[in-house]
Amino acid sequence: QVTGHLDDCTCDVETIDAFNNYKLFPRLNELLQNDYFRYYKVNLKKPCPFWNDNSHCGIRDCAVKPCPSDKVPDGIRSGSYKASYSEEANSLAEECEEAKRLGAVDGSLSKETQQAVLQWTRHDDSSDSFCEADDIYSPEAEYVDLLLNPERYTGYKGPDAWKIWNSIYEENCFKPHDVKRPLTSGRGESFIYLTSTPSFSGVCVEKRAFYRLISGLHASINIHLSARYLLQDTWSEKKWGPNVTEFQQRFDEVLTRGEGPRRLKNLYFLYLMELRALSKVLPFFERPGFQLYTGNKSQDVEVKNQLLEILHLAKSFPLHFDENSLFAGNKKEAAKLKEEFRLHFKNISKIMDCVGCFKCRLWGKLQTQGLGTVLKILFSENLIEKMPESGPSYGFQLTRQEIVALFNAFGRL
Repeated sequence: QVTGHLDDCTCDVETIDAFNNYKLFPRLNELLQNDYFRYYKVNLKKPCPFWNDNSHCGIRDCAVKPCPSDKVPDGIRSGSYKASYSEEANSLAEECEEAKRLGAVDGSLSKETQQAVLQWTRHDDSSDSFCEADDIYSPEAEYVDLLLNPERYTGYKGPDAWKIWNSIYEENCFKPHDVKRPLTSGRGESFIYLTSTPSFSGVCVEKRAFYRLISGLHASINIHLSARYLLQDTWSEKKWGPNVTEFQQRFDEVLTRGEGPRRLKNLYFLYLMELRALSKVLPFFERPGFQLYTGNKSQDVEVKNQLLEILHLAKSFPLHFDENSLFAGNKKEAAKLKEEFRLHFKNISKIMDCVGCFKCRLWGKLQTQGLGTVLKILFSENLIEKMPESGPSYGFQLTRQEIVALFNAFGRL
């Protein structure tokens, strides 16, 4: 069902599969194991700027705010209320404990890494424009080891998770005209999509692309949560693995009224857009003065070579997305639309501070920053072309944060 031609592209699903699975992904996966790419600095304690987070598992300053038993009224704990009330309260408390445990971020860094991390900060010079830049110099910002904190099911679901996606689609996405409010919350899961099949009649190619990028990101996150689902949780072992039922509920053609395969095609669209950005940003990384600095000189040289091999491979892909079709009309209109794009995306990056589970928030922030960096690259083509071969590239710059987010976000796809 997910096969053949992709709308707005000259490419097809099969070409991408073959290129990614046999050529690109094995190399990219190896790159992401390196120290430079595995540590990401993030402030997980920023308050939600859009609404007061009053969810029973809302975050304040821990993994997911627990529901301490002493906060549950004595009457409920002792069972003196009617049984149903007591059961509901107990299950709420249990659900919070469960989400707190699954959503906890492992914050351990080795001594050597802590030393290297101090060196990295001087290589960061924030100039981000598509994302709400995290204040990485805030005392609350911390380095997280992405390999110790894989993206997977955390128990975060229900109305709060639904509210996040609803905000992203309804308030920040250029939607097809026939999508009406409100979105249905279905089973109250976090995997909510538009209820009607969107028709893009009258929606320009730029707005259509924006919508499909967000839909593709949503699909990617859903696939990871379904593929790394908590299948068994006993005192002796935790077992994570593919949950086919969860996957089908989000993507099966019948269960999603035809929407599922379209969501997966949007994932391919997002892949093409990010691949295109990697091919465009090659000159920035190729400059002799650019280094992926960790303090281990021989390893840094090797990692840069690995990185350049991947970028050259990205450039060799035969059927790239043609971003020249975007913003190609009237100059004044194009500039206005580009600014709209930027502001919409910046808003989406802010919404990530409303995600009520630390691990989901971590990967949400990383992947939106990665996509924001992709947009920044695609909209900076002229600046990249004018970069001097040596010395600073004043017109175009990527911080270490953006580089780590760019490649890890692509690694997710």
